[in-house]
Amino acid sequence: MHKILSAVFLAPEIKRFEVEAPKIALKRKPGQFVIIRIDDEGERIPLTIADSDASKGTVTIIVQGIGKTTKQLNALGAGEFISDVVGPLGRPSHIENFGTAISIGGGVGAAIAYPTAVALKEAGNHTISIIGGRSRDFVILEDEMRRACDEVFVTTDDGSYGRRGFVTGQLKELIATRRIDFVLAVGPIPMMSAVADVTRDIGIPTVVSLNPVMIDGTGMCGGCRATVGARTVFVCVEGPEFNAHEVDFSTLDRRNKTYWVQERQALAEHRCHLEDALTEKLQETR
Repeated sequence: MHKILSAVFLAPEIKRFEVEAPKIALKRKPGQFVIIRIDDEGERIPLTIADSDASKGTVTIIVQGIGKTTKQLNALGAGEFISDVVGPLGRPSHIENFGTAISIGGGVGAAIAYPTAVALKEAGNHTISIIGGRSRDFVILEDEMRRACDEVFVTTDDGSYGRRGFVTGQLKELIATRRIDFVLAVGPIPMMSAVADVTRDIGIPTVVSLNPVMIDGTGMCGGCRATVGARTVFVCVEGPEFNAHEVDFSTLDRRNKTYWVQERQALAEHRCHLEDALTEKLQETR
């Protein structure tokens, strides 16, 4: 059992947890993830390690409540427990002094980009972060990125904060005005594909994290298959980071929607159970 030491919402449906996991905290590296299971009957889900504190024996994970399990997890608070936390898993980010390095995080992707941005700075890079969100409410980790990076730019789809538009607009502007040596992009598949399109023809080395397609995180289920460089890879054991210019994003997007119907059904049933529990609690208080 792993105790939750803190649990704070950063944005609607996005929650940051600090969880006791001393062995993982001691060994984890940027880009790696954990597999968690809420209870004995829960499904296994992969979550990137956003941060860790070896002295406290804790890891930080940031969760967006989209499906059944992530919503169940976001209902937990400090003092409660997560049954299983396994890791660190996956290959660490490749870190070197590229020169000027941009880390792009779309939505909750900022949580995945953050530890790599920190490592890039420590390696001597001039680091730039672009954080994107649907609106101001969905921009996360801005303060943390400002402490870790030399420059930070914020974009929102609706223009409620920072630059109006997508992260690719800000990326194009930076590329037009200075030399960029490396780009990391993490977020929804369409966003990562769009970033790859921007940097491909001009030859800027670009890496994407394919966390969104992972299921069990160990390579056993095969659900994370992706085509990279005309070769089939298993994202959870061979990644999760890959050369963006070699990823077949079209096939990746189709595979990511394979269990869409089942996911919606599970979420609908979960909501019904929550409503039943709430009704019972209200009746008890009358």
